[in-house]
Formats: sequence, structure tokens, C-alpha cells
Amino acid sequence: MCATLWSESLDVARVVLSLVFLFYASWSDWKKREVSNKVWIAFAPPAFALTTVQFVLYTQWLLLHYLLSFAVTSAMAIALFYTGAFGGADAKALMCLALALPYPVFFTPNVFLRIFPFTVFSNAVLLAALAAVYAIMRNVIWKLRNKTNLFAGLEGESVGRKVVAVLTGYKVEPATLERSPHIYPLEDIAVNENGENERVLLAFPKDETREAIVARIVSARKEGKIQNGVWVTPGLPMLIFITAGLIVALFVGDMVWMILRLVLVPR
Repeated sequence: MCATLWSESLDVARVVLSLVFLFYASWSDWKKREVSNKVWIAFAPPAFALTTVQFVLYTQWLLLHYLLSFAVTSAMAIALFYTGAFGGADAKALMCLALALPYPVFFTPNVFLRIFPFTVFSNAVLLAALAAVYAIMRNVIWKLRNKTNLFAGLEGESVGRKVVAVLTGYKVEPATLERSPHIYPLEDIAVNENGENERVLLAFPKDETREAIVARIVSARKEGKIQNGVWVTPGLPMLIFITAGLIVALFVGDMVWMILRLVLVPR
């Protein structure tokens, strides 16, 4: 009984440690759009120490899960980073999480895989996808209010890019874009084959060139080339969704698995 209590106490300590660091990292990512490597350097050692102590004293049979979870999570995080789907901080957060919570804790419900960080990741992706509902609602309201084509001036863009814009962004005035550092342009001004400036949609926001793009958009607005607002995205940091995904995984479980069961399992 005492051993079980101590083991569960270590579970709680690992959860608290993870939430503290992820909350801080999410706040930093939201306010500064960057997270210092010091956060992960401080997170990793105690995460590894707590999980290792619990493994040595109480859960020796989980060694394979521990090693497999860290290996799979690290490989996934690195692959997502190098393909551009993840930022460096997002990848490091998942790897630290694999050290702290490689497998579900004693109070975690409805987890399909023993690789717990993967559950956190799938929850995070699903929650991020739900942000599309907000974008769609804003676009519907904009369309009803302005009674004009959402893509006026961008008619030549592909259907795919237009769909991405509707799901991930919405339209604002260039002045709003200029004074709001936490929204990113989803379009730019480029020179076409005829040497003329034209508006083009961006597949992804470009943080490193934001100021230059905004300057071109504001200039085009002053020249009368933009009459109906520009496409932007709030660019919510993935770390916020990872943190939310962890909370949901701890207290609700694997959302993707729960949805699949509702859809596939006959009643």
C-alpha cells in the first residue's frame, strides 16, 4: 500500500512538473513567439530523474515502454521539425514530455496507446484543427457583412490555397495587420511575368519576413491596389495546443480514439 502511494505521488510530481514547464513555455511562445532553450534544459533533467526513480523503485516492468516511448516520440518530433510542420520548441517539448510522462499515469482514462506523448500530440492536432471552426465563422460573417467575393483580387489562386486560407485565416484591414504583431499575413505582393505587382496567397505564414510583407501590403493599400482587406492568420503557437492536449489526455483521455470508437463501434 505504501509503495503504491509513493509511486502515485511520483506520478503526480511528473504531471505537475510537465504542466509547470509547458504553461510557462506556452506563455513565452504566445508573448514573444520564442521559447528559450533554457526551459528545456531545466525541464529535461528532473523529468528524467523522476521517471527513472519511479522505474527503478516501482515499475521495472515498464522499461520497454519507457525506451519505446522516448524513441518513437523523439523520431516523430524530429521528423515533424525537419519537414517544417513543427517548430524547434514544439519538438523539444514533446521530447521532454517523453522523459517526464512516457506512459499514462495512474488516473489517466481512455488512452489507446501506451506511448502517452503520442496521445498528447494527437489531442493537440485535433484541438488545433478545431480552430478552423473559428476561422470559418469569421469568414462567413465577413462575407455577409461586406457582400463581396472573399478572394477578390486573388481569383487566380488555386482552389487548394483558397481552402487553406478559409480554414486557417480570415480577412482584416491592412492597418489592423500593421499594428497587431500576433497576426501574420497569408498573402503577399509579388511581381508577375509581366513585371506588374499582384497579390498572391501564402501556403504558410512567414515569420522571418513578416515586416517586409506587411510593408508591401500597406504600400499596396495606399496605392489603391487592395480594396477589400487582406488574408491573415492568428498563428497560434502549437505549444498552446500541446499543453491543452496534455490536460485533455490526463483528465479525458485520447480524443481521437474516443471519436473513432463512437463512429466505428456499433451500439
